[in-house]
Amino acid sequence: MLKITNPSKKMMSNIKLVRQIAQEDKFATLQRLHTSINGLYSADARQRLEKFGPNEVAKKPTNTRIQFLIQSFLTPFTIVLLILATISFFSEYLFVPASQKDLSTTIIMLIMVLISGVTGYIQNIKTNNAVEDLLNIVSVTTNIRRNGENIELPTKDVVIGDIINLSAGDMVPADMRLLKTKDLFCSASSLNGESEPTEKIANARPKSDELKNYLDYPNIAYEGTTIVSGSGIGVVFATGEKTVFGKIAQNISKNKIKETSFDLGIRDISKMLLIMTAIIAPTVFIIDWLTKGNWLDALLFGIATAVGLTPEMLPVIVTSNLVTGSVEMSKQGTIVRTMSSIQNFGSADILCTDKTGTLTQNKVMLERHYDLDLQEQPDILKYAYLNAYFQTGMKNLIDRSIINAANNELDVNDINHDYSKVDEIPFDFKRRRVSVVVANAENEHVLVTKGAAEEMLACSTKIEVNNKVEPLTDERRTKIMSEINHMSADGMRIILLGYKRDPAAVGAFSPEDENNLILTGFLAFLDPPKESAKETIQTLNKDGINVKILTGDTAIVTRKIAVDVGINADVVYSGKDFVDKSEAEKQAMVEECNIFVKLSPQDKADIIDLLKKNDHTVAYMGDGINDASAMKAADVSVSVDTAVDIAKKSADIILLEKDLAILEKGVTIGRRVFGNTMKYIEITLSSNFGNILSILLASIFLPFLPMSPMQLLILELIYSLSCLSIPFDTMNEHYLQVPRKWSTKKLPKFMLYFGPVSSIFDVITFGLLFFWICPQIVGNSWFTATSSQRALFITIFAAGWFVESLWTQEILIQVLRDPRIPFIQQHSSPAVAWATLGAGVIGTLLPFITPIAKIMKFGPLPLYYLGLVVILLILYIALTTIVKYWYLKKEKFLI
Repeated sequence: MLKITNPSKKMMSNIKLVRQIAQEDKFATLQRLHTSINGLYSADARQRLEKFGPNEVAKKPTNTRIQFLIQSFLTPFTIVLLILATISFFSEYLFVPASQKDLSTTIIMLIMVLISGVTGYIQNIKTNNAVEDLLNIVSVTTNIRRNGENIELPTKDVVIGDIINLSAGDMVPADMRLLKTKDLFCSASSLNGESEPTEKIANARPKSDELKNYLDYPNIAYEGTTIVSGSGIGVVFATGEKTVFGKIAQNISKNKIKETSFDLGIRDISKMLLIMTAIIAPTVFIIDWLTKGNWLDALLFGIATAVGLTPEMLPVIVTSNLVTGSVEMSKQGTIVRTMSSIQNFGSADILCTDKTGTLTQNKVMLERHYDLDLQEQPDILKYAYLNAYFQTGMKNLIDRSIINAANNELDVNDINHDYSKVDEIPFDFKRRRVSVVVANAENEHVLVTKGAAEEMLACSTKIEVNNKVEPLTDERRTKIMSEINHMSADGMRIILLGYKRDPAAVGAFSPEDENNLILTGFLAFLDPPKESAKETIQTLNKDGINVKILTGDTAIVTRKIAVDVGINADVVYSGKDFVDKSEAEKQAMVEECNIFVKLSPQDKADIIDLLKKNDHTVAYMGDGINDASAMKAADVSVSVDTAVDIAKKSADIILLEKDLAILEKGVTIGRRVFGNTMKYIEITLSSNFGNILSILLASIFLPFLPMSPMQLLILELIYSLSCLSIPFDTMNEHYLQVPRKWSTKKLPKFMLYFGPVSSIFDVITFGLLFFWICPQIVGNSWFTATSSQRALFITIFAAGWFVESLWTQEILIQVLRDPRIPFIQQHSSPAVAWATLGAGVIGTLLPFITPIAKIMKFGPLPLYYLGLVVILLILYIALTTIVKYWYLKKEKFLI
């Protein structure tokens, strides 16, 4: 909620304009804005859109292709490469004699920059296009009068001078002067913090003593507010960040993406890597400087080591993973509006939802319209029709079913001829009633009210039985409630109908007039459960998701539906049960109960907050005005394409059909996205940690650097490119059956278990290369070799470790992607298999292709060395599998 107080100086010009428009004649406003009641022509609207920009508030700027290109070439990896290439240019070309000039190292580093940058650029473009395509499937639209016709256009296309048609459930798309209103009630809680709707009247102007309270002007509707009931027409005088809301929200975007637990986890990883880099990189530099004596080489190697510690492709892989999952979810009828919410979607262990449409068939039928003696009476249906037909709030399923029944059973043309609407008192979630005032043919005014049983009994003092009006006694109250409970036990939803003749004078109607009503009958509705609901609930439960019903309906009806679909209904709490309870008691209540009834919108949000405090990840599914608060409170909010604007605007994920089965498929995809992201993070961090350990050991015990900075970075580049296939990998079915929550606590343990395993084989490789292979090729041991022999010794050693290190990193992806035995009990997807194999083969060929080997300063390797690498890999797989077994004896999950 954003409450505006003490407007800044920047807002004063906007407020001044609002004040002028509110006080002037509506035709003067149309003239001021160079428009008419028939709206703008398309050509004029396009010009205004180009001049003033899209109607968006505090929106993050869309990345252009130039920005993507710059971002792709300004990564830590490419920056380090450019630094090393520059140093190489000076030290190997510019400041050396002509006979020693060598640009090969500089050129190959620039080629690496090009490969890394172009790969990132292509990936970013593909990702951006995919995201735009998905978001364009579902958008909030506004009814605009253009070219003399009413059409639906995206809200962002609204321009100054547009004529906007407003109806119940709409979000006001921009600041506008109202030209015409009919019982228009507007909720401005996003601006003034007030939950109660206020009436807007086009022909009313603020009085002189009301001019300071610009938010309360009766003829002005502000961007971001919601139409609760009624209808209206207005002309736009401010859009985007020029609106009152926009000036406040420039730094606090109302579309701000919720920070997920995964976002926090990535931040924790970044902190951990910064600390490790700050310790390890200087350590490597100091050791190599002291033991090798060349501070420049030691510095460059230390920088390259720091880059090697970083999971360079993390941003690209996370984004690619999210988009891959989003595209797949869209094929299942699920559109992701907020990409980062996919992880929370997969880790959700509680789903809160209303029952209508999700658990039921969303086909509410008026089964009975009884008088208080349980007799079918046409007059009961007639009064119900008058209330449903003339009220201008959202026509819900109950109103539609009443109108449909009346069309079938009554002559509605006669009713419409005999009655005319005078006024209405719109529904709100405190009163839980809606009233209309109508005038009959004799011009007698009648207030007709329908609402929830308890709320109707509270404001009624009389009853009508057999055309006689009698007092509403306690005995009769008890009998009425007994009849309601009896019908509710059959799964029917019951509301009461009442009326009052000759209510207050015209223009003065308010909720206070809903008193001394005469109760006249029951309306019984039936919305049977979906046939698929029980099976879907069982599947969700197997997937570790507990479904809780949060509804404004009664306990009896809700319990019946819950039992029918397989939700435990032993404990039921209403909103009143939470009053005067301590925080600890409330937290215990939300754990033991799955059915919450007679809830206000704020009650729903409070229950979600309590569940989150209990360390649950909560998804909420809603589609109405009353769901907006709960959707904002949830970790991930779900709505449907047919929802009201405020619900779609609040949603992270939108279903193209209101069905829990679709939701369940989306959860599975979300878990796979989460799993593949975690797979890359954990495997890469442990692999890089092992490499750093090996580098530290090599720095201490070897008389030379085990690889040059350039070789180390090429190794990192090949491995990172192969990891781009991970978003297309499969996940173990067992993994998908349990909610997974992000936690960095186990990362150090994972790294300590599996990182040193690769270091063991690196040390073995060091020994084989230093004491056997290099001396055999050179013809001398290091200690007796000449300077030229030592130079060859170093290049052979670097080539040997390069090949072995790359293969261990690639194989580790296959071993740690699944808890089962690799290549026997589990297999990666073809994309990952070919990527890891291809990367290993390419890295192996580099020392054997003479021109490339010369440029990269790789020495000749004997063919039998590849056989040794194969043996080492087999042993590495075996040992890692054993360590994996030990790890899983103490941990429940691998990834």
